Amino acid sequence: MDSAVSSNEPATGCPVAHTTAGFSFFDREYQENPGASLAWARESQPVFYNDDSDYWVVTRHEDVKSVFSQFNKFSAAITLTPVTPPSEAAGAQLEKYGFAPCPVLADSDPPMHRQYRRLNAPAFMPDRIDPLASYIRQTTNDYIDRFVERGHADLIADMLWDIPCLVALQFLGIPEEDVDTVRRLATSMTEFVWGRPSPEEQVRAADGLGQFWAMGERVIGKLKELDDPPGWLGHAIKMQREHPDVISDTWLQTNVMGGAMAAHETTTNATANAVVTLLRNRDQWDRLCAQPALIPGAVEECLRLNPSVAAWRRIAKEDVRVGDVTIPAGAKILMVIASANQDDAVFEEPERFDIDRDAKAHIAFGAGTHMCLGNHLARLEMVIYLEELTRRLPHMTLDHQEFHYVPNTSFRGPESLHVSWDVEKNPVLS
Repeated sequence: MDSAVSSNEPATGCPVAHTTAGFSFFDREYQENPGASLAWARESQPVFYNDDSDYWVVTRHEDVKSVFSQFNKFSAAITLTPVTPPSEAAGAQLEKYGFAPCPVLADSDPPMHRQYRRLNAPAFMPDRIDPLASYIRQTTNDYIDRFVERGHADLIADMLWDIPCLVALQFLGIPEEDVDTVRRLATSMTEFVWGRPSPEEQVRAADGLGQFWAMGERVIGKLKELDDPPGWLGHAIKMQREHPDVISDTWLQTNVMGGAMAAHETTTNATANAVVTLLRNRDQWDRLCAQPALIPGAVEECLRLNPSVAAWRRIAKEDVRVGDVTIPAGAKILMVIASANQDDAVFEEPERFDIDRDAKAHIAFGAGTHMCLGNHLARLEMVIYLEELTRRLPHMTLDHQEFHYVPNTSFRGPESLHVSWDVEKNPVLS
């Protein structure tokens, strides 16, 4: 899209430049490496209209940060709106469960967003998160114990799908829920909200989302019976008792779904992406095995180059200039975080993986007022998972395999991750 496009031209009527005509967020190239798949856009069309998705796409670091930060011009209201509009059958399926979520932290705007964030932020501070470290480390080793003498594993099925879910439930304050059920329902939410399911798949995903909603009502009901309910949800319930005009039962119920999905799936994917990246760069994996103190910095570089949240959404409140392009009022916007993190205006040789790089300018957790509150927990988990994997399986190698991803605009991580090692070389631990 060139800069001559008038501001009053409707988004759906915008002519598509030839370099954008064949691009789809649901193709394998984007799923495998969203940042690299948009290198051409960062170079020549950093803001463009994508006819396939009906979204305006923002690809450069400065522009993505600008959209994130200017809440007076860009609304978060569509953040959790399905990319693929629900069919009548899918809508009917949701109605069976009384599905009626309300805006929460992710999709609210100031001033309500500020109130939500202020009341909930204490539950996300390091003094509340760091005590989970011993639980995370013990659980990680318990899972590694199950396969360490086997010589091979699917790290997703054998470890990385369960543990972040268990940690998420502990953090939320609902450790008694069935992990298999929660992770299945969270996947339904990803597929329904950010994917392009077939009509049949959409109805199935809608049923899973409805079950998730019903689970939230049950969980909140149980927690509200307690004088001192645990976890983030417990904190939010206490805040509701003090501020019933701000935090409703519907808000709490909506956050059971959003919190479980965000705290679980994003960390699972981020850790899996990190392991793949490190094992493909064997020299840097070996350095972490020899120097565990390098792991926190390596986590930041993994988040930069291979984030689990590839893109996020906004809607323009007014005609607004982004870069050299005017995006019309009411247009839907996809900020491609994975592309911004490979912007050579910010990162030298951005396609190169380097654990010595100062990668802190990455925006894997968003930017501005909507910076992810759970970033400290995600970082803590990733560091511990990598510390224990490098300590106990330093000789682990990546099996030859083709990685598969759930096609969607925003969340990415391999569905399986096969590794192997020689059990005779397992370290003898003191």
